[in-house]
Amino acid sequence: MTDVLPHWPGETIQLPGQALFVRSAENSAGEPAVLVHGLGGASTNWTDLMARLRHRLDLRAPDLPGFGHSPPPDDGDYRIGATARTIARLIERTAPGGVHLFGNSLGGAISVRLAAQRPDLVKSLVLVSPALPDLRPRVGTLGVPLMALPGVGEQVWRRVAALPAEQQAQAMIELNFADPSRLPAQRLAEAVAEYRRRFALPYAGDALARTSRALLSAFLEPGPEGLWRQARRVAAPTLLVYGVRDRLVDARRSRRAARTFRRARLVMLPDVGHVAQMEVPARVGRFVEAFLDDVAAGVFDEVLAQPLPTG
Repeated sequence: MTDVLPHWPGETIQLPGQALFVRSAENSAGEPAVLVHGLGGASTNWTDLMARLRHRLDLRAPDLPGFGHSPPPDDGDYRIGATARTIARLIERTAPGGVHLFGNSLGGAISVRLAAQRPDLVKSLVLVSPALPDLRPRVGTLGVPLMALPGVGEQVWRRVAALPAEQQAQAMIELNFADPSRLPAQRLAEAVAEYRRRFALPYAGDALARTSRALLSAFLEPGPEGLWRQARRVAAPTLLVYGVRDRLVDARRSRRAARTFRRARLVMLPDVGHVAQMEVPARVGRFVEAFLDDVAAGVFDEVLAQPLPTG
């Protein structure tokens, strides 16, 4: 894309226990979709993919509680289940007939829980590098358990907050992108400005620490509420998108995911990192459109396993 679009406009929607800032790319003729970002991100992570899907979907992307322009939850509950209930309330308010639900990383874990518990609200599921339980250590993920540790997380936050915003933004891009040069200069400038704004918020460090703790707790949750078990219960057709060069989510787990979800299609992107919807939005958009075409045609009504294309 030659021109870089500004981020989509948004508004604050008051839900029970939570004021949620939601950006919209509206299409009154399109089916509704909700897009859920990852840990430390914001609704703006979906800007460019929304631009490519706006012609067929009515899109809403919330800032999760404590991130972007959304304040912390009234009760301080950042658990995955609590956030999934907040997203469910957003869907009930804006599209009670159900949505095409997108989730990246942490947003993927939230979306899996929501799809398993409220199948009436989810027409299809698109998961980009979903954060499903994997306790094998990776260098890129060490920051999550550190932030989750009481006392330690606060120290880590103070150290990071002391760094120049330009350095913070560049480090995050290098961690999440396989090829940082794919990020337009305007998007990098926007990220720097957002880091300056966010690190001035009094609750930002606490929100990151508590959400990191919530994600780790979800990884360790046993029994029927475990995320892998919930993935087995998801009835909605599911598109799984993994970047082979992801430093945060091990792409080798994609095969387990493809076997676990009941009606899944898996796409592997060999030269992409953790946020494929930001790094190669046009490519992801093409796969999403083909998937939605097949959902509409009823391909997933009978077929339980789909071919495994590469991008």
